[in-house]
Amino acid sequence: MAILVTGGAGFIGSHTCLELLSGGYDIIVVDNFSNSNPESLKRVTEITGKLIKIYPMDLLDLNSLETVFLDNHIEAVIHFAGLKAVGESVHDSLKYYKNNITATLLICELMQKYKVKKMVFSSSATVYGLPDSVPISEGFPLKALNPYGRTKLMIEEILQDLYVSDNEWSITILRYFNPIGAHESGWIGEDPSGTPNNLMPYITRVAVGQLKELQIFGKDYATVDGTGVRDYIHVVDLAKGHLLALDKTLTSSGVHTYNLGTGRGYSVLEVVEAFELATGVHIPYKMVQPRSGDAAICYADPTKAEKELNWKAAKGIIEMCQDAWRWQSNNPHGYVKKEESVNPRLVQSEDFLLPNN
Repeated sequence: MAILVTGGAGFIGSHTCLELLSGGYDIIVVDNFSNSNPESLKRVTEITGKLIKIYPMDLLDLNSLETVFLDNHIEAVIHFAGLKAVGESVHDSLKYYKNNITATLLICELMQKYKVKKMVFSSSATVYGLPDSVPISEGFPLKALNPYGRTKLMIEEILQDLYVSDNEWSITILRYFNPIGAHESGWIGEDPSGTPNNLMPYITRVAVGQLKELQIFGKDYATVDGTGVRDYIHVVDLAKGHLLALDKTLTSSGVHTYNLGTGRGYSVLEVVEAFELATGVHIPYKMVQPRSGDAAICYADPTKAEKELNWKAAKGIIEMCQDAWRWQSNNPHGYVKKEESVNPRLVQSEDFLLPNN
């Protein structure tokens, strides 16, 4: 029996694949590599010495996706795949609704057809919108403010309804806060396309000389230094949370929802200071106009995950910065270009185990 990981080549997906392999699981990855690189999975196999079975396909291709279920004995699904840029979702909302929601419906239909009724779903703290207070617990009102966040919220509601209609399902929903860092090896990490939308890859690209300076959106928030405060969590801590969520999913039924965060917020300037302290690299920055819809302060109450999953974030902000810098400094241009990378349709080696196409 294997765990199917959709979107397994992405930032969080690749780190979770590594933890799954290290934990003794067999895994199958489905990814169309639209915003990821197969090189990440190649490196996961190099770190772990274990094989990954990879299907390079789009989740919207139902016929191809069904072959994954026909060819394999799947025990559960960890569902990462989806478009994730907030700004892009505002400008191309139909693309996000079609991709994220339709893909989830198709994977759920196949899971139901082949009696694989166990899922861990990758959700987001964006479902909380602008919270009235902090820390944010799972019972807070849900009011996503952009199409990306609304797709996450709609999928959560679909999964709730799915369980109501069929109580054999076991679903764990994980609401992430702000993942940063990288694997301690410096061999896998965050590699966004174009100018990063998130703080840490923006900082590391300034540090490596690819960008001139960091832009900080807003300086007049009601925070310790006027810049926005967020809950930053090490991606390895987050990946380990998925294994504990998977354990619960495999041994229970129902729909369970958990925040994965540290329970502490850091301002943008505090993160910059921590990065400079951790690396010795100066980060020039300038203040620019705040973005519409950004909350001043947002951080998690992770008590429920600690109580029910026995999960707690272990790594602090300095370690997050050190690991993010180790990744970026070792890979100043990220993973190799896709056209220079391994072609997952052709390679059959000790690094990958791929189905015949």
